[in-house]
Amino acid sequence: MTIRIILITSYITFSYLHIMAQSSKSVLNDQQKSMIIISMLTAKGDLKELKKELSIGLDAGLTIHKIKECLVHAYAYCGFPRSIRGLQTLMEVLEERKSKGIADAEGAPASDIEHIKSKYERGRDNLEKLSGAPKDAPKAGYAVFSPEIEVMLKEHLFADLFDRDVLTYAERELVTISVISAIGNAEPMLKSHLNISLKNGISPDQLHEFIQVIHKSVGKKEAKTAKKVLQEVLNQKSK
Repeated sequence: MTIRIILITSYITFSYLHIMAQSSKSVLNDQQKSMIIISMLTAKGDLKELKKELSIGLDAGLTIHKIKECLVHAYAYCGFPRSIRGLQTLMEVLEERKSKGIADAEGAPASDIEHIKSKYERGRDNLEKLSGAPKDAPKAGYAVFSPEIEVMLKEHLFADLFDRDVLTYAERELVTISVISAIGNAEPMLKSHLNISLKNGISPDQLHEFIQVIHKSVGKKEAKTAKKVLQEVLNQKSK
């Protein structure tokens, strides 16, 4: 009887440790958490807190080029004013750290882009890879109503930005859902990009932790809204 209890206890312990080991593979690392907070604070224009988080991100190993790319990418969703103020804040942080003798890693800049296809074709193809939707699929209502913005999205957002290899597609989506969550009142777009995030290697566990990071570091309201949208996405996936 005692041996049986020991075996059962050992099995339960092993199973628990196995589950914990599996889940630990999918949680966000410190750099990803910092990217989320940096992107959200940039979108909200909270430069005081952004300044602190930029230092935290650099200490966590984010390179200067990676942080710059997060701030540049953010402009597509929250506008040039917020993005530029974020870049100016990064410049201040780097100067202060340099004066203290801290040498932050530059990291690799973006590689040159091969211009074999037109920007529209590159953006169209990138969007197909990102979303999984065929490039010849019927256009969304807004694209039919305003074909010029559909061209701008393809040529600029999905070509000029997504072709830059400083960030992976998954990292760009992490920045994107962070900014959209911060600006608010953009739930349909958040839903779309949560789906794209899942398709590009961000796990449900990581997205749940994404909500926790928002709740702890940025705001309960933003976290509550993002959680509701994420649940809708995951419920649809389970059907």
